[in-house]
Amino acid sequence: MSSLLKVDNDIKTKVDAFRERITSEAEDLVANFFPKKLLELDQFLKDPMINITELKDIHSEINLAVPDPILLTDIHDGLEMQNAKKRKLEDGAGDDKVGGTKVFVMPGGMMKSNGKLVELIEKVKPEIITLMEKCNTVKMWVQLLIPRIEDGNNFGVSIQEETVAELRTVEGEQASFLDQISRYYITRAKLVSKIAKYPHVEDYRRTVNDIDEKEYTSLKIIVSELRNQYVTLHDMILKNIEKIKRPRSSNTDALY
Repeated sequence: MSSLLKVDNDIKTKVDAFRERITSEAEDLVANFFPKKLLELDQFLKDPMINITELKDIHSEINLAVPDPILLTDIHDGLEMQNAKKRKLEDGAGDDKVGGTKVFVMPGGMMKSNGKLVELIEKVKPEIITLMEKCNTVKMWVQLLIPRIEDGNNFGVSIQEETVAELRTVEGEQASFLDQISRYYITRAKLVSKIAKYPHVEDYRRTVNDIDEKEYTSLKIIVSELRNQYVTLHDMILKNIEKIKRPRSSNTDALY
């Protein structure tokens, strides 16, 4: 092999050290970190913080008062209204557009997020990132164990590939969980902006509460999924650890 491709000895030494570090770290993750985290998350699922039965308890007050109605008086027998409508049509404005209330500043200062959900998100989000990073490490370890391509005797290699595929799937799910949290904040911000512009529309306020309830339920499911993924990965790798580390049996082993 050295005659086909010349590799610098110093670089080869560093690469070998990297492989050994990944191997040591990944084996410790599977043997110790994964079971430890699944127990921690299982305990977290029993926390009262994530077991609120009355979803209305997580609602956040929206401190935007409904302004008093403005009474319009027709003091010129409708002439002012007709002239205003005529000017509107001449300017090309459509009749079906509703202007709403112009918002220059929030009366109570910055509109706060839902404090209970923010606190829960701050606990769940690091767990999502942690699983994503650990899966990446274990995936690299298994990929480095895949032997060179040969004809036959590839059953162990197929197990390695299945393990890599499962780790990649879990990584992708964590990324989607993070996207979901970002979408929640964006959606809620747009709705609160609508409430500020149209404070007299009750449906916008109800929709914010619905969004909060949906996100709370989703976060609880995410924690449950994190625990289940740690269990699944730990169990899958332990059951197939022999084939993962030694995907191909030697010719001597095949004789017996």
